[in-house]
Amino acid sequence: MKKVSRKWVKPIIVLLIGVIPVILLSGCSTASPSNPIHSDSPGFFNHYFIYPFSYLIEFFANTFHGDYGLSIVLMTLIIRFAILPLMLNQTKKQMAMKEKLAVFQPELDALKEKYKNDVSAEARKQQQIETMQLYQKHRFNPLNIGCLPMLLQWPITLAFYYAILRTPEIAAHDFLWFSLGDKDLIMPFIAVAVYYVQFRVSQSVSAQVQYNPNKQMAFIGLLTPIMMGAFSLAMPAAVPLYWAVGGIFIIVQTILFNRMYAKPKPKPIQTTTIK
Repeated sequence: MKKVSRKWVKPIIVLLIGVIPVILLSGCSTASPSNPIHSDSPGFFNHYFIYPFSYLIEFFANTFHGDYGLSIVLMTLIIRFAILPLMLNQTKKQMAMKEKLAVFQPELDALKEKYKNDVSAEARKQQQIETMQLYQKHRFNPLNIGCLPMLLQWPITLAFYYAILRTPEIAAHDFLWFSLGDKDLIMPFIAVAVYYVQFRVSQSVSAQVQYNPNKQMAFIGLLTPIMMGAFSLAMPAAVPLYWAVGGIFIIVQTILFNRMYAKPKPKPIQTTTIK
């Protein structure tokens, strides 16, 4: 069996982390509005994750005189601020990794040039060996992309999603121009637009410190907003509202983190083509 190219390993990991939650959100029957959450709902996840979020949604809605839309917006911001330290640590590690990669990227390019006309299995194997030697030389781990914060926020984001769908009071209220419990044709496109902008901002930040941007990552980065838009069209408008607010927060977060930690693009190591 043909091995997966190393250049696709990182994009595949990101794809799994970013897309699988969206698939789970769209297909989990426990999030059905016909199965409302309450304090006696059985199950660990129901009792300790979903119900507390549902309770807080109702609490803030009552504080805002029955405005469940505003409550969802506030809860989304609270959740994002709660996981902000994790994302901050992840950004610091990723920026350091990208800056290190930018320094020796010309050496990798020279290595690719050396083997570009040799498609034999032996040449591919030797190229991989020399690539790993470069990684070891510069103490660079290409798989160190900081996935832990993404994994840790899964239970939180999933629980809040379920809480939105399983809190029946939400469906009976309106927010702005739409009913929170009905499908809306505008909110899904807003959510898609927000996450596309988020993707573009992320790509722009990466380009500032990365000598040779990963085209596979760019392609995969477009899949999440597309899938999110497709799923949003079949969901109550409260869900794309949640996603849109969260996406806007991430855009601002990315810009601020970049200003905090970005350094001038390092000068690449000058190297000649390996012959």
